[in-house]
Amino acid sequence: MSKKIVLGFSGGLDTTYCVKYLSEEKGYEVHSVIVNTGGFSDDELTKIEAHAYKLGVKTHTTVNAVKGYYDRIIKYLIYGNCLKNNTYPLSVSAERLSQALHIAEHVKALGADAVAHGSTGAGNDQVRFDMIFHIMIPGVEIITPIRDLKLSREEEITYLKSKGIEINFEKAMYSINKGLWGTSVGGKETLNSKGMLPESAWPTQVTKTDAEEVKLGFVKGQLTTVNDKSFGHPSEAIQYLQTIAGPFGIGRDIHVGDTIIGIKGRVGFEAAAPMVILKAHHALEKHTLTKWQLQWKDTLAQFYGNWMHEGQILDPVMRDIEAFLENSQETVTGEVFVQLMPYRFQVIGISSAYDLMSSKFGKYGEMNTGFTGDDVRGFSKIFGNQTSIWNAVQAENAKGPKPKA
Repeated sequence: MSKKIVLGFSGGLDTTYCVKYLSEEKGYEVHSVIVNTGGFSDDELTKIEAHAYKLGVKTHTTVNAVKGYYDRIIKYLIYGNCLKNNTYPLSVSAERLSQALHIAEHVKALGADAVAHGSTGAGNDQVRFDMIFHIMIPGVEIITPIRDLKLSREEEITYLKSKGIEINFEKAMYSINKGLWGTSVGGKETLNSKGMLPESAWPTQVTKTDAEEVKLGFVKGQLTTVNDKSFGHPSEAIQYLQTIAGPFGIGRDIHVGDTIIGIKGRVGFEAAAPMVILKAHHALEKHTLTKWQLQWKDTLAQFYGNWMHEGQILDPVMRDIEAFLENSQETVTGEVFVQLMPYRFQVIGISSAYDLMSSKFGKYGEMNTGFTGDDVRGFSKIFGNQTSIWNAVQAENAKGPKPKA
């Protein structure tokens, strides 16, 4: 009886090769699974399933992970206003973790003997997948044909043609990876330290030119309404906002970062909805949280985003930080007004019952109602008291030792 292997399957060249190699060269009973984190339409998923069965998989499973992806990962990236290197909303890195977790669960459900993915030996994804598999399904063999055999694209195509697989594997000029939390774009311009992707390379073209205002409603840190339109789940609000903001060409950039394996890399991305949401959410927090809440949120969130990027979602410290982030959102409720324009946007302001800038307590630079000028005089003296003592001691010692009597 053939051993069972679960293959994370996208339908592209690498995973197509894996099906034929694992079944015909290694004798495995291949069970393919695709985890949709918001990057595939229903029509695309149907075609991928048909392609998998045509290749000879025993079973093919489609997992709709969009809502779970938001609940387990994206929600906390929003709470933390997480941007890798102050630029990148962790679009692909977060997505891969969701996919790896679901693939591991599928291995358990089928009682498979092995698991496979199509990663090469050059990037971050191999580490993310391998590490989660080692933790969640210890003892299950991990097979990575493209990495293990050090295959070139041409070698894969030649092999598949020898097996009678005749489909268009012409390499696109740009590699695109789309998901709920943004789309990555790689091409010749991102392979060097200088270069910007041309207009034609971006998946969403600019079709809106007139400025447009959008109103985002948050409840305890989660986006619930867009222009007063309500949604059953925040992931739906994100997708709806993307249809509004995407055609402006908002959220385009190139991220330069450190890979898990120690090399620098550049990748283009477009993330209109994520960037607007993160900046709007942060603006609301600045009005509704205290300065020390904001300070510690920034500190913990930076670690959280970096550790997430490196695949460490299962580290228990992540649950601890998530608990802090969740608790911090109790008062982050209100509406944020954003003006959208071609290639940019600006937050106009907020409205919230929890706004700490309420005029009832004074107006910055103008009038106070909660304290007097004399209060400030005394406070200023006490607030700087220890620093005053330090400076006085240094000044005294700078005069040199006093002469002996």
